[in-house]
Amino acid sequence: MRSRDRSLVGLRPAKLYYSPGSCSIAPHIALAEADVEYELILVDTKGGQQRSPEFLAKNPLGRVPVLQTPLGLLTEVSAILGYIASIAVARRLIPEDAFDAAVMASFNSFLSSTVHVTFAHFMRPYRWADDPTCKAELSRKAVAAYSEQFGMIENGKLRGPWVMGQQFTIADPYLYVMTRWLARAGIAVENFPRVNEHYSRMGARAAVQRSLVEEGFA
Repeated sequence: MRSRDRSLVGLRPAKLYYSPGSCSIAPHIALAEADVEYELILVDTKGGQQRSPEFLAKNPLGRVPVLQTPLGLLTEVSAILGYIASIAVARRLIPEDAFDAAVMASFNSFLSSTVHVTFAHFMRPYRWADDPTCKAELSRKAVAAYSEQFGMIENGKLRGPWVMGQQFTIADPYLYVMTRWLARAGIAVENFPRVNEHYSRMGARAAVQRSLVEEGFA
């Protein structure tokens, strides 16, 4: 039964629950890169739709992205990116070499568990503190940490021209999102020349341009 279920992958479109400008643009780009059929479901996070019973049934954390597949629901950016790559093998969105694949997974884990979380401390300090002074200090320190983490990416984690060198992978859309957020934290992307080149290179890709148009940015 399970194998028959898996044969349905690709026969029905995946549904991506997204919010414009959020981290959900990474799997959105990956879906476009994978050239698979997908449907976008807008979640009005400004209006609080992510806290509705209907959405919480999909993700109890009340966050996007959520990918609805023929096999069930997926949450968390890294997991969704990995799934997209696995159903689009011909697009080679993960390195074939086992060690390089692990390096790429390590990079995405770094973005997910460290860089992404640091930005959340800047944008949403209320998740960790109630006192106004404490929240302000969390945001302030998060900006410095975000910049420091991009220094690590600039000076060792980004092989160039893509994260893994010559091969475009699912690490690139995730880095693109984190780079987009530099300006929101008041950090100039020009401080990181190699990251800035990657960001410009990403912006020229058809899948990125398509995703931005579909999310209302162009």
